[in-house]
Amino acid sequence: MQNKNPKRIGILGIYHESNTFLESLTNWEDFQNGHLLYGRSIVEEYRDAFHEIGGMVEVLEKEPDLEIVPLFYAEATPGGILSREAAARLFIEVKNSITESMPLDGLMVVPHGAGVSASYSDFDGHWLKMVRDMLGPELPIIGTIDPHCNLSDVMVEAVDALVAYKTNPHVDQRQVGMEAGRLMIGRIRGEIRPVMQAIQSQVAISIDLQHTESSPCKELYELSSEIGLRPKILSTSVVLGFPYADVPEMGTSFIAVADGDQWLAQKAVGELNEYIFKNHLEFLGGKTSIDQLPDEIRNVQKPVLLLDMGDNVGGGSPGDSTFLLELVESQPGQRSFMCINDPEAVRAIKKRGNVTGFTPLSIGGKTDSRHGNPVETEVELISLVNGKFSEKEPRHGGQVNFNMGETAIVKTKSGNTLMLTSLRTVPFSLQQLVHFNIDPTQFDVIVAKGVNAPLAAYQTVCKSIIRVNTPGVTCADMSNLRYQNRRKPLFPLDDLA
Repeated sequence: MQNKNPKRIGILGIYHESNTFLESLTNWEDFQNGHLLYGRSIVEEYRDAFHEIGGMVEVLEKEPDLEIVPLFYAEATPGGILSREAAARLFIEVKNSITESMPLDGLMVVPHGAGVSASYSDFDGHWLKMVRDMLGPELPIIGTIDPHCNLSDVMVEAVDALVAYKTNPHVDQRQVGMEAGRLMIGRIRGEIRPVMQAIQSQVAISIDLQHTESSPCKELYELSSEIGLRPKILSTSVVLGFPYADVPEMGTSFIAVADGDQWLAQKAVGELNEYIFKNHLEFLGGKTSIDQLPDEIRNVQKPVLLLDMGDNVGGGSPGDSTFLLELVESQPGQRSFMCINDPEAVRAIKKRGNVTGFTPLSIGGKTDSRHGNPVETEVELISLVNGKFSEKEPRHGGQVNFNMGETAIVKTKSGNTLMLTSLRTVPFSLQQLVHFNIDPTQFDVIVAKGVNAPLAAYQTVCKSIIRVNTPGVTCADMSNLRYQNRRKPLFPLDDLA
């Protein structure tokens, strides 16, 4: 029998990974081109998705004495910091959605954790505190975060518990959403009393070593899992950190949630912090330069996936770097695929109409000089498509629907296939190729503009993987980034000896 007075549990989120080294801003339009969802449309979008909201919905819907109250969810492709106007608009949406949905008995929150705005360097901390101030100190607020969060004290103080994804690529988001949902159920029923402790380490794990199935992260996560099985420990999280946000919180942190025992949670994060300090030299890694690539490619099984770390769209980069385009164009007899964000090139191709054969085109390198110069080449149009595709498998980010905008698929005279998009798109899904009749297995080389996130999709077809230390706003070598606000000391930028 349905409870006549069910407990009302809200769902609310703002999700943005902000790169402070970019000059461009993220505006309201970028959220419109991403995901702006209100009310039941949030549940409809993510109910069956491998996304944390889908996990929250799954466990909460099974409870007859609970009612899900979806409020507002906004997500934009990683990019520059949020403009003042975009941040203000988002705050208004948050306030209005809460006000209109009262009363609430609990709130599930979905921040990314690496948001920065022109007004607030700790954007996620600010909106979470705003929510806490509106709802009062007693109402339970429990949420998930991306492990690329730069965790702040304000975020921790604003909520009862946060749970980070435990995989990178992030393929466990739905399970983590379920974990957070169960914490809320236990808290609402008085079965548990979640208390959280967090600690910022003196280490920033190099982005290329943040693959959770490989050493040294694998061992760190195994220790976290072991601690999480101890009595009265409800959850443990490794927060890898986002190196492309120049904020005091940048770096690796740890979270532990215990059942009513602050000391136990503090002991757990202390143990993780001690481990990373003792083993910090393992978290630096070596880097493969562009000059080394021709020999590396020659000696590995094909197809080989080249990860363009300096133009990591999932880290906010423009997606139009040409360093690897120049390389693949210079290698005769090698079939390569590459996606480049270049709306100007798409417009030029569209303007030509039904021209057949190869015609000149300037590709990429249009954002700034840090990502290479435009490559002048000749291309033949294969197809013009609307750029929309969907993903139903568990992939990094957990999104279902993608939109590249109007997209031109072309072949160069060198025999390489290029996908030119009008909207920056993260390379998290093979459907980006397959949906448009591109067979990824036909290539010797596939270039993906990312570091670890593309692996969940591309490992299924690529026999070899090379992470390339390309220049750009997401370069893997942190010593090439000009930090002004980071904490000190912080390895590898400082010596911890």
